[in-house]
Amino acid sequence: MKIVQLVPAMDQGGVERGIVEMNRVLVAAGHDNLVVSAGGRLEEQVLAAGGRTARVDIKSKNPLTAFSRARTLRALLEREKPDVVVAHSRVPAWLFILANRKLRLKWITFAHGANSVSAYSRVMTYGDVTVTPSKYIADYLTEHYKIAPSRLRVIPRAIDREKFNTEKLDASFMDEKRREWKIDGFRVVMGLGRITQLKGYDVLIRAVARLHSEHLASGVSSPDWKLVIVGEAEALRKEYEESLRRLVESEGISDNVVFAGAASKVAECLSLADIVVSANYKKPEAFGRSMAEALAMGRPVVAAAFGGALDIVEDGVNGALVDVDPKADAAEMAVRFSDAIRSVASSDFKDLRPSALEKFSFERMAARSLAVYGEFENLEKKSDIRG
Repeated sequence: MKIVQLVPAMDQGGVERGIVEMNRVLVAAGHDNLVVSAGGRLEEQVLAAGGRTARVDIKSKNPLTAFSRARTLRALLEREKPDVVVAHSRVPAWLFILANRKLRLKWITFAHGANSVSAYSRVMTYGDVTVTPSKYIADYLTEHYKIAPSRLRVIPRAIDREKFNTEKLDASFMDEKRREWKIDGFRVVMGLGRITQLKGYDVLIRAVARLHSEHLASGVSSPDWKLVIVGEAEALRKEYEESLRRLVESEGISDNVVFAGAASKVAECLSLADIVVSANYKKPEAFGRSMAEALAMGRPVVAAAFGGALDIVEDGVNGALVDVDPKADAAEMAVRFSDAIRSVASSDFKDLRPSALEKFSFERMAARSLAVYGEFENLEKKSDIRG
């Protein structure tokens, strides 16, 4: 079976890493998988696993170039003649619709997040089948777009038990990062993911500033706190990163915050944390891959009590959930997150890794995914899928 995946770029992020993993599953099952994007560092991992890559600008939102880019995409699809195309974002989905007018290829939309409700976002329900990473996203699409349940497939993202293996960590890498981040003697709070406003890093910085102030005021000899932000800002969001750096300075915690950049070895980075925090409180995570991976590395998680986090974090069992109030500002949310971090730090959680691996097994994800692709084998028309 020949499959074409459409994704804006193959740089960092949970969606992109999920495509790398799915490529491995599809290739192992004997399928021809082509990942089309504007390029990125993760292309190498696709190629190393036996997949293929091609570069088409399906990232730009410029409407003036949309038709020319759609023609380029159509030419590629005419050459490849795929059995099914998978669109992983709105721009690629719209470009595919333009490219597919005469080709009439079957396709899957993978709705990775809860995009703003609009005609533009509705495109993520236009596939013959729509896949979501959590019940939260499936319910969101059903509520706002009235998509038929028969066309929805929920496939939670998986944890790669080999990659996230506590027994196979790169000790030299970890030693290097300990020195670089200067974390010895600190309780390490980690935020993981690209630097965008939706990730709530401003709240996390304020929360750690509060914990640091409490530490200084207590006079107790317990370790101080250090925040490590693992991720980088895209070129268009560099100003937001600079605003975070200014916030760190204004809070007087320059020695307590590290901007670590993109992670080359996520498992090792997570293992250097004491607590992993998803401080996103404005827009729910669709799933929250880094939260599940943190649990697989035996690290408790603090997250806002909405969205995909509810499928991963159990309050008092493997971390803490922070109540979200739409009226609360960043300062109030920082208080709530700091309280949750402090509570988790004083708790003793058991069996985090085995329970996470059981719930989010790679084998389960692979089987469900292959079953969805299997629906498109040997089909001649869309009605075979949509009913």
